[in-house]
Amino acid sequence: MQQQYDSKNAQLVEMDAPAPDCTGTPILVDDKTMRQRREKVLQEMHRDGLDALLVYADVEHGGNFEYLVGFIPRFEEALLVLHSNGDAFLVFGNENYNKVQYSRIPAQGIHCPHFSLPNQPMEPHNTLSSVLQEAGIRKAMNVGMAGWKHFTSSVEDNQTLFDIPSFIVDSIRELVGQEGSITNKTDIFIAGDRGVRRVNSANEMAHYEFGASLASDCILRTMDKLEIGISEMQLGNELHAYGQRNNVVTIASTGKRFENGNLYPTSQQVKLGDAISLTVGYKGGLSSRAGYAVMNRSDLPEGKENYLEELAAPYYTAIVAWLENIQVGMTGGEMYSLVNDVLPQEVYHWGLCPGHLTADEEWLSSPIYKNSDEVIKSGMIFQTDIIPRVAGYDGVSVESTIAIADEALKQEIREEYPALWERIVKRQTYIRDVLGIKLSENVLPLCSTVAYLRPYLLNKKLAFCYGHGG
Repeated sequence: MQQQYDSKNAQLVEMDAPAPDCTGTPILVDDKTMRQRREKVLQEMHRDGLDALLVYADVEHGGNFEYLVGFIPRFEEALLVLHSNGDAFLVFGNENYNKVQYSRIPAQGIHCPHFSLPNQPMEPHNTLSSVLQEAGIRKAMNVGMAGWKHFTSSVEDNQTLFDIPSFIVDSIRELVGQEGSITNKTDIFIAGDRGVRRVNSANEMAHYEFGASLASDCILRTMDKLEIGISEMQLGNELHAYGQRNNVVTIASTGKRFENGNLYPTSQQVKLGDAISLTVGYKGGLSSRAGYAVMNRSDLPEGKENYLEELAAPYYTAIVAWLENIQVGMTGGEMYSLVNDVLPQEVYHWGLCPGHLTADEEWLSSPIYKNSDEVIKSGMIFQTDIIPRVAGYDGVSVESTIAIADEALKQEIREEYPALWERIVKRQTYIRDVLGIKLSENVLPLCSTVAYLRPYLLNKKLAFCYGHGG
């Protein structure tokens, strides 16, 4: 850590909010990127000596599948069977079989009603084993299997754990026999220094920036609408836009959360002093804000008067340190230690990973954990996600989306997406000049509200900045 961080330097000042800046025009992944994705996966398959890689998908767990195919199977299940020679088969249920023609990589379609919804027609009456044989699975093959998660247990053989339905795993195991092997190879996509989905090109940055900036704009709009008497459902309505699919459950909560196990916005209305939690995520990024429905300190509920000093300011200081120090080439362990120095875990009780990667899904994986030797690379897209818990207080959050880029990637973005680059520079300027954060040269904000935090959510002008002292 290059300098000391003091939460007393996190001060509330009146300022203009950043301008919403989502273009409203999605950028699609182009053909060149899709070819590169396929080649990267094939290279990793050869490295592992795989004869075939099976990529499973359903609507909740389709990111690795979509990375190669270009879409998810919506309400069904699906398999991509990719062979080491490049041959590919798409195994689809009744209502997605006609989508084979839209695959972004060359693939032969195979109809498998096992992947359809309950009680739909099961014709043709083929066994799953025969379907997999049609997709080229044979005895003695070395088969990798990818669902959505690689396992990191220290007490189990992680490559023998599968997050894929047993009826598929069992069929594959029987087909390859004792002469072959099946292993969890989700790491090819998301794990360690090899995960191909961890590093993004300029085209992928532009693709994901749309959702990241849309989520940010929705959060900003919702904060501006927040007032006494507005309902959770009205706030939730402000968090949605353009019919885009969310990659997390939308949160619009006032007062106590999860009463009666409910996760969703209700008709409950905001009252003075309520704890507020707002979250929305789209493909590419999430934005979250948490604080209190108050105008100033005097409106805080009894016992919570020191919210700023004891929770919000220390948390904001950790976010500042994170944004100022993250850079290409540092290890995840170094970033973990930095956050722990600024926001000691034994005091602030944060868990999980203090920052994680994002993509189609909100949480892809993370190189940031205790003693991690995983390297932070140019092309990674991060959520600034730190979740402190201090007894007596409700939450605080300023989670948003940033990318890490070296000079080569910056130049690629400047040349291929000049309008995106202009938005990035404008955001950097706001963070440095208005919020007082000495942003790392490697940080590219993918939305306008990075580090913009109003802890008193009824006060639309008052937000944190960082003074650095001296």
